[in-house]
Amino acid sequence: MIEQVHIYHTNDVHSHFENWPKIRTFLQRKKSLYKDKDNFLLFDIGDHVDRWHPYTEGTVGKGNVQLLNELGYTAVTIGNNEGITLSHTELDSLYKEAKFDVLVANLFNQSGKRPNWAMPYNIYTTKNGINIGVLAVTADFGKLYELLGWRLTEPIPQVAAELQYMRKIADIIIVLSHLGIYEDEKMANLYPEIDIILGGHTHHVLPEGKMIHNTLLAAAGKHGNYVGKVSVTIDTHRKKLIDKSALLYNTKQLPAPKEEERDIVAFQSEGKQLLNSVLVNLPETLEIDWFGPSLLSKILCEAINEWCESDCAFINVGLLLGNLQKGNVTRYDIHSILPHPINPCLIELSGAELKDVLLQTLDSKWPTLELKGLGFRGKILGNFIYHNITIRNQNLFIKGKPLEENKKYTLGTVDMYTFGHFFPQLLEAKKKYFMPEFIRDVMIWKLQKKYGDL
Repeated sequence: MIEQVHIYHTNDVHSHFENWPKIRTFLQRKKSLYKDKDNFLLFDIGDHVDRWHPYTEGTVGKGNVQLLNELGYTAVTIGNNEGITLSHTELDSLYKEAKFDVLVANLFNQSGKRPNWAMPYNIYTTKNGINIGVLAVTADFGKLYELLGWRLTEPIPQVAAELQYMRKIADIIIVLSHLGIYEDEKMANLYPEIDIILGGHTHHVLPEGKMIHNTLLAAAGKHGNYVGKVSVTIDTHRKKLIDKSALLYNTKQLPAPKEEERDIVAFQSEGKQLLNSVLVNLPETLEIDWFGPSLLSKILCEAINEWCESDCAFINVGLLLGNLQKGNVTRYDIHSILPHPINPCLIELSGAELKDVLLQTLDSKWPTLELKGLGFRGKILGNFIYHNITIRNQNLFIKGKPLEENKKYTLGTVDMYTFGHFFPQLLEAKKKYFMPEFIRDVMIWKLQKKYGDL
């Protein structure tokens, strides 16, 4: 006897709710189509939550969970945006109202126990008794998880450990992998018993999937630009998968529901309402200039220096996306100009290393550079701005004194510079990340300190 299973999947939506009305309508129709005659499974592969959007920020991600509930997702896994942009308490309560399974095999509390809201894998049985084992793992940002009170194990060895149990009870094995394409390829080569890997994290697009030996890799890009489908045909007598194929639906080409625009606006409006608490009253408008000096960028750079208790600090001005107007400033106002899930960071450097980094910041390529990822949710980098740093004709001064190349200095800045894409010296340097605070939290702290807390 032949049985069909229809597997739909999303990944790395990143709270891009402008695509959600189409996705919701499309998946509701597909679920209704297959409900009575075939098996329907629906998975999200992580990073559905992204705090750049005010609705996600205002609901601390629980609004995203409600959206997943409404569509009847079978199971989800977490991405780094769920895992390391929420505090321990916020992540621990994120799925409290979830009506779907949360699968993540390599996340533990510091005691070594899994959180009570997560399972390493689950078995889903088809109408004809075929056991589909679904296992999930998330990207290895172990050191950052530790700062938030979690323990993360290496994902691929954890997959190997869980497969020892799954082989005995599952006829078909699927992995939900928020690891990225290269790790997915590695997994497929190491463990040919995995039938399907539904991937994410690196935002890769596989229009018809990719076969590696007997394993089918599938992935749907980012931001809800695509919805993925994997079709599976099973010989129920032999309990064997006899055919599998993948395809992607381009969200732009899906029919738009009548209330699409209203729903998109509602996400923004509800987020704004949730963030309408007044934080401070400004006696003046604080303006930003991406290519010149401005008071608002000066305040943020000074704030990071004070927060990190560093000798000096620098940031790129493009982190600030707009002005703050005179009068009452709300949480929404701050979120609008600093939507990034970016943390302050303290870095220890020798004078020689600091000199090298600072001279690199003078490169003319930076101000107009467009950046995607690393937590940055802006447009261009803009100029670099400094606090307690003076640069005169290649001569450097820290707190008014000439930089000493053999002396140790501490630099306050933002975490996105430390991941190897900007300044190589910062990748291996000794550093301290401040978590779960974002730079917008530091800005609020500084403004209330400077202008008075309401």
